[in-house]
Amino acid sequence: MKLSVQRFKPEGYSADATVVFISQEDIRGKAENVRAHWPAASGILDSNDFTGAKDSVTVVYTGAKKSSRLILVGLGETASITLERVRRAGATAAQKATALQCESIAILLPSLALDAAEVAQTLVEGGILGVYSFDKYFTEKKEKKKLARITFLVDEQGDLNAAKKGMAMGEGIANGVTLARDLMNAPSNELTPEALANQAKGLDAVGVKVTVLNKPQIEKLKMGGLLAVNQGSVRPPFFIVMEWKGGKAGEAPIVLVGKGITFDSGGISIKPAGGMGEMKMDMGGAAAVVGALRSIAELKIARNVIGLIPTTENMPSGSAYKPGDVVTFMNGKTAEIDNTDAEGRLVLADALTYADRYKPQAVIDLATLTGACVVALGNVATGLMGNNPALNGRIREAGERTYDRVVELPLWEEYEELIKSDIADVKNSGGRGAGTITAGLFLQHFIGSYPWAHLDIAGTAMLPKGSGYLNKGGTGAGVRLLVDLVRTWGGPVA
Repeated sequence: MKLSVQRFKPEGYSADATVVFISQEDIRGKAENVRAHWPAASGILDSNDFTGAKDSVTVVYTGAKKSSRLILVGLGETASITLERVRRAGATAAQKATALQCESIAILLPSLALDAAEVAQTLVEGGILGVYSFDKYFTEKKEKKKLARITFLVDEQGDLNAAKKGMAMGEGIANGVTLARDLMNAPSNELTPEALANQAKGLDAVGVKVTVLNKPQIEKLKMGGLLAVNQGSVRPPFFIVMEWKGGKAGEAPIVLVGKGITFDSGGISIKPAGGMGEMKMDMGGAAAVVGALRSIAELKIARNVIGLIPTTENMPSGSAYKPGDVVTFMNGKTAEIDNTDAEGRLVLADALTYADRYKPQAVIDLATLTGACVVALGNVATGLMGNNPALNGRIREAGERTYDRVVELPLWEEYEELIKSDIADVKNSGGRGAGTITAGLFLQHFIGSYPWAHLDIAGTAMLPKGSGYLNKGGTGAGVRLLVDLVRTWGGPVA
């Protein structure tokens, strides 16, 4: 997407459509300005067919040569306008323009009781993400024009620099989310563990140092969890290390860990056939970490950030690990395998152990870990667990700011009883009850002496139906939250 900002002059720009945002209370005053610049809009305004209600949209044909369409988008009641509503309005505008086969739009930056840079940022996020599509494999391409250029128009009183700053921030964040979505939506015969590693290597273009450990190196590190899950696959595992050194030399990093199961059959504890194809997206945590590192580096955020991804397939075969097996992890702890479909926590266990070598400020892991989280929270919120209230608080705040929201679940010791093993240190599954919590408690056995948080994105990372700027399929959940968290970090957690 090509983005630009300029002062608003009625005859000083060219676009296939002009977008104007209007709230319900301001529609009369705004309407006068609209009438002055676009007289053809008088009919729709006088009819009261367009009231400025949230998510409402209408099109006026102006007859002008340089911008023949005027797209009016409602923001709802003025007192209820939030950045999330602006983000959704940006998606509505871009989707309407795309439906009209507009290749370019000009957006009149609305004057709201919100920070101008943040308004521009959220409009860009909504616009770019709202028209995202994964159409790589359609052999018969529909001859439809795609939105390729957005110009922000700032009035004489508006802050041009704020608009430029927000536009750049929104683009950087949207680029990371788009990358994460592309990774998640790719079929598993294309996005193998090795291909995921190669995608991560592409981040060297934005200044991220990437190191990929192969199977012999993983064996040398004694990453028994990653190796066990990999046993049933003909494809080798990899361990991906990404380093962004944007902060001061010697500053302890923030470590992000993403589950990278590029296809999860369930292994010997095989999943039902219905919906199994979606398990190509079981690397949603890895996608979020790659996408977040892309955005963090592109925006040159002044923090040291490490990304860790253990990646493999989980497949059934004669060599696959089995229920009843005992696995020894990198830190020497052992786990009895109760269910081979509870594999994500096994690969994360080794990664969380590996993270301790960086003496990090904090470690945040993300994973499409449990169906129980979808049952508990649906597709609206991510499950949050952790050992540090201050870190959990920062994540909640970042989630509210970005609308990539989280709900905290307890890691009470009473739940530990469910994952006790008779023959090993811990069991990898505690059954259906409190399944999200027991998965978090399992991971807690493998963290070092650092603040840690676990994000279960099983419900938010993949959607059965799109809405607003969130598309059907892989959503890139977690990217916007992580970027905001790192950008607003503010020093060590208490």
